[in-house]
Amino acid sequence: MSNSDNKERIRALNNVMYDFELTAVESELDELISDTATLQYGYPFEQLANKQSLISDLYQPLLHAVPDLEKRTYISMGGEADGQSWVGCAGYYTGSFLEPWLDIPPTGHQVSMRFHEFYRFESGKVVEVQALWDIPELMMQANAWPMTPSLGREWHPPAPATLDGIVGRTNATRADTSLTIVSEMLNGLSKHAIGGVEAMNLDAFWHPKMSWYGPSGIGTCRGISGFRNWHQIPFLNALPDRRTKEGARYLFADNNYVAFTAWPGMEMTVSGSGWLGIAPSNQNITMRSLDFWRVEGDKIRENWVLVDLLDVYHQLGVDVFARMKELNKSHYRQFER
Repeated sequence: MSNSDNKERIRALNNVMYDFELTAVESELDELISDTATLQYGYPFEQLANKQSLISDLYQPLLHAVPDLEKRTYISMGGEADGQSWVGCAGYYTGSFLEPWLDIPPTGHQVSMRFHEFYRFESGKVVEVQALWDIPELMMQANAWPMTPSLGREWHPPAPATLDGIVGRTNATRADTSLTIVSEMLNGLSKHAIGGVEAMNLDAFWHPKMSWYGPSGIGTCRGISGFRNWHQIPFLNALPDRRTKEGARYLFADNNYVAFTAWPGMEMTVSGSGWLGIAPSNQNITMRSLDFWRVEGDKIRENWVLVDLLDVYHQLGVDVFARMKELNKSHYRQFER
């Protein structure tokens, strides 16, 4: 099957999920997903037992909480990485939040929850899924985020400014150029440990009006100075030895878009302070990050980033959900009288 065929199959799934009639969604997933697929979702879901769990553990409970659920996709692109065929999608789930979900109290209003979902194909079937849902975004809309405030701007990040994120026919030359720009930028970031800010050469790769759309808990940063101040400096101060984790990491491009997936992609020691209000513990952790970049001309103009922050807290022994439940006892009349 070609890259175009794979993108069309994921587009069909996303179209069914736009209306989200559960029987139709279940049928589409059953047809698309291999019986032996590896299904990896962020904390607290982790690796699902089988494709039936996609309905029983993920979508059925979410649909109960948000009965008019829609999936809206604004990036869908695919490509080859190290002999593997991938399709990556970004967007958000939305609808009226009417019942608790994961102990998050319902708002009674329309809510949104970003997703980054990556699908690996073999012979027309999805054999692996790596997916992150921005559950902290939903906690914040419910006024139930129990951890430290974000340094960046908390909002619902937009679709691509150029509205061309649903990539059709691939221009191989354009894709190769985009891949080269992002690859060289990532190589530059890795030089910080030996040469500091100057070695990263950020101005060479990032547009002066860049937007970095981080996960809820970090927030959005505008421009290189915003990126440095509201994300990168605290991140590097707290995790100075961040490094690539051994294992599968995939980077692929489709026209102006580049995607990155790994499960996990980095490891580091929490040896400093400043990031997410976490105290240094000298504990080694790993980090899952699923990213998309949009290249404009010869610079990166937009970058959508989801990091499994709930898994980071979990590795450090902090139960975000338990703290959230304590914070919201009054919603469920479970507090001591």
